[in-house]
Amino acid sequence: MSRVLILMGSKKDITFCENIKKELAKFGIEAILRIGSAHKVPLKVLEILKEYEKEIDVIITVAGKSNALSGFVDAQTSKPVIACPPYSEKFAGADLFSSLRMPEGVAPMVVLEPEQAALAAAKIVGVKDDEVRKKVEEYQIKLKEEIEKSDKELLNG
Repeated sequence: MSRVLILMGSKKDITFCENIKKELAKFGIEAILRIGSAHKVPLKVLEILKEYEKEIDVIITVAGKSNALSGFVDAQTSKPVIACPPYSEKFAGADLFSSLRMPEGVAPMVVLEPEQAALAAAKIVGVKDDEVRKKVEEYQIKLKEEIEKSDKELLNG
């Protein structure tokens, strides 16, 4: 079974991360949840990365406010990193820029919803795992069929 590390900046993010875990399970992907702050305990983050480096395919980082976690993690691994910062109304959402603006050589992808983080991870895993790829394809077909059904219902009013 493929595994994804979900690394959150604090315990405040646990509910958000549980939603990502639930979405990953739909694709048959196991999630490992850990807590480590790039600002407060960077050495712990490095320990976590070292511990899971060989057994994971993707890392999803969840940190709000000043999101140093995603860039820090991405700079320390060759694994794909998906930043999924919880959206906040504070500062009119401008804190998202800390997830988008990265220095040279640092390139986590950024998505804002748990479903999107799980889907992006599943697509990456699906490159080498045919079962996951098939589940992604089935998921996409289901969504397309829902749109077609809704359109027919609207036309037949």
